[in-house]
Amino acid sequence: MFRRSRYLPAISADLREIEGRLRALERHLQRVGSQASANAEGIGEAVASALSGMADRFRGGATSVGGEAVKLGHNALRRLTDEAEDRPIVMIAVALGVGILIGLSMPRPSYGD
Repeated sequence: MFRRSRYLPAISADLREIEGRLRALERHLQRVGSQASANAEGIGEAVASALSGMADRFRGGATSVGGEAVKLGHNALRRLTDEAEDRPIVMIAVALGVGILIGLSMPRPSYGD
């Protein structure tokens, strides 16, 4: 009833060969995975370093721009104060004009539309 097939030894040999190839493929994938992980770490460190350098340069530029803005604001305030002392009526007229322009630019509520 249960006789041994003549193909069984060939099938067993094929299965052993497939199993060996799968193990070799597994080892190869493990090596490639560890190399990729090491490369990704290096790339991540390089990107982080570049971004840190860019942030430092940006901060330095922002500080110098902020310093310039403070100087310009101080100079403008000083000139405005000098003008207000020399020509107070003109300064009142300018302030009144700016107030009227701001008032006209604001939306008016509509009643009953």
